Order: sequence, then C-alpha cells, then structure tokens
Amino acid sequence: MPELPEVETTRRGIEPHITGEKIVNLIIRNRNLRWPVPKNLEEILTGQFISSLARRAKYIIFQCDTGHILLHLGMSGRIRMLNEVKNPEKHDHVDIEFSNGKTLRFTDPRRFGALLYTADDISTHHLLSHLGPEPLSADFDGKYLAGRAKNRKCPVKNFIMDSKIVVGVGNIYAAEALFSAGIHPQKAAGKIKLSQYEILADAIKKILKSAIKKGGTTLKDFSQSDGKPGYFSIELQVYGKQNQPCPCCKTPLKLLKIGQRSTVFCVKCQK
Repeated sequence: MPELPEVETTRRGIEPHITGEKIVNLIIRNRNLRWPVPKNLEEILTGQFISSLARRAKYIIFQCDTGHILLHLGMSGRIRMLNEVKNPEKHDHVDIEFSNGKTLRFTDPRRFGALLYTADDISTHHLLSHLGPEPLSADFDGKYLAGRAKNRKCPVKNFIMDSKIVVGVGNIYAAEALFSAGIHPQKAAGKIKLSQYEILADAIKKILKSAIKKGGTTLKDFSQSDGKPGYFSIELQVYGKQNQPCPCCKTPLKLLKIGQRSTVFCVKCQK
C-alpha cells in the first residue's frame, strides 16, 4: 500500500502539470471504487480550474473553483500524467483531461482507491475530520505523543500507526522509526518515557523526510507519477529483513506479528 511518502511524491509529481489548468473532460469507466464515484461528477468538474494541490494523510486534495476533489490511492492505485491520449487498459478507471492537452489517469487494480468531491469546508469532511496531526508538522512532537499515550496499553507500533494519533505512519516507516529510536514494537505505549517519545518523533520526521526526498519506497504496486520506481528501499534498515544481521549489533533480526502486521526488529537494540 502506498504510504505517506509515496502519496506526497505523487502529489509533487503531478502538481506542475495541472495547477492552473482547466478540466475539459472527465471520463469515468468504473464508478465502483472503495466508495462509488459521485454520479454527477462529470457535470460538476468539467470547466473548473485546479488552483492548487495539497495532501492530508494519504489523500491528495485538488482545490477547484467551487470545491475539492479527494483522491486516495488505496492499496494499489497509481496516477500517471499522459501527454497524449492512449487506449485505456483494464484497470484504468478514470481520466481527467486538461486544457493543456495532458491527461491524469487513475489506475487501480484492486479498486480500494477513491475519487470523491465536496463543495463544503474540506476540514469538516467525514474522512478527514477525525484525523490526527501531520507527522511533519509542528503539532507533532514527543510531548504530543507522550500526552496521547498516557495509560495506553496497546503496543507502541499500533499506537503510532493509528491515524487518530498521527497520520501517514504506515507499517514500513513505523518499523524503521522504532528501530531508529531503539524502542521495542510491542512495548505498551503508556510505558514509554517522554525522552523516548522525543527520539521517536524525531525519527519519524527524519525517515519520512528522507523517503520523500528519495522518491518513496519501492513497492510492488507503486510507481512515481513519471513511471519510475522510488529508491528509498535501498536504505531500509529492518523492514523485510528478518533473519538478516542487525545493522548495528549483527544479531539476527526477528519477525513477529502485531495487529496482523508483520514487524521486524532487533531483540538487543530495541528495548
């Protein structure tokens, strides 16, 4: 599943191609995504200009003349910018054609992605209103995590992956941040000291920033907007490396499942 760096990489990749451009045509070949594409979306969007692109959690938000488009990549979604019209393939569900001749094509084999629209205040949308702070924002730090973790018994890995606590820290980056901070992924969130949360928050920020800079993590179902894969995966320290030596102490890395998610960690370096 594309995580925050992949989504942010995609947003940055398509932004210069469509900002300030008018939607001249909207082609929806399959409305049955995670949530049905609104029936009148073609009528609503045709003729509107895209003034800016933003990201909230894993949603890419298109600011239009009279509202916002919300696009979610789901588990296998991908966006490409086409310079010329190409025949659609089986899973090419949506084309947005622009006044500059370019087409944004949304492809999603599993159809867990979404394309929605709202004319209301975007912050009040039911998919966004309950979300925690962005991990790269000033609102997210060790003090915030420690305050939210008070008396929490759930594993810290589940805690930092909870979008109500902080958005965009998926399985890969949670495992990497906990290793960097030296925190055992099963440790109860409420048992972690403020000083440890300060290190963890810094690790999350550093790893996500690095991943965004590198272009996201290479995943089976993800490519950047220009079709090239990300390259951050070559720098992963523990994710997917069970039984390999720990990069710090050389102890074989262990694999366990926490909340149905595979987690790799070091028994010596993470306490």
